[in-house]
Amino acid sequence: MTELISLNSEFATNRLVLLHGWGADANDLLPVGKLLTEGFKNRFEIVSLAAPQPHPSGFGRQWYPLYPHEWDQVPNAVLDLERRLKNLSFEKIPLDKTLLLGFSQGGAMALELASRNKFAGVFALSSYPHPEWEPLKDMPPVFLCHGNLDQVVPKEASQKSFDIIRENGIKSDLYFFEGGHEINNELIDHCRRIIKQKFLS
Repeated sequence: MTELISLNSEFATNRLVLLHGWGADANDLLPVGKLLTEGFKNRFEIVSLAAPQPHPSGFGRQWYPLYPHEWDQVPNAVLDLERRLKNLSFEKIPLDKTLLLGFSQGGAMALELASRNKFAGVFALSSYPHPEWEPLKDMPPVFLCHGNLDQVVPKEASQKSFDIIRENGIKSDLYFFEGGHEINNELIDHCRRIIKQKFLS
């Protein structure tokens, strides 16, 4: 299994880490990562991590089993992902220059990591909070995005994450776009605007 795919630049000053959804693999979000970071003055390293477990269909990967939901596996899955992240070269590009983006199940994992690591910012797309998820007050800003027509993960899941985050006094933004369980052009344009306005000098 390919554990990660890295699109590196020797001139990179920023990093974008991608966490794919249930049943996808490390290749899945690379085109999205390129679209989100191309054309900026700041150069980005793009790192896409593969989930450790094979998907039950025989294709793709999963961070933990979803059908049925095995929530008891989440803590170890989060610890394993955190360990893998720390193996990245943060001496060259520090955490405060690193953006984390997760889609669906990867978005739920991104929310977990956001409460444990000081990333510059975290994007959770079409995601959901784990049952025992507890955000911390010194979390990085979290940007939640969800399709109004999502029939896989209901948009109410991102609303729930948003409510939990705001109740804890953390900076967050919730954006609903016209689409389903997908990353479409409207969403990419929205995320690019955020990256440009809030994270690039």
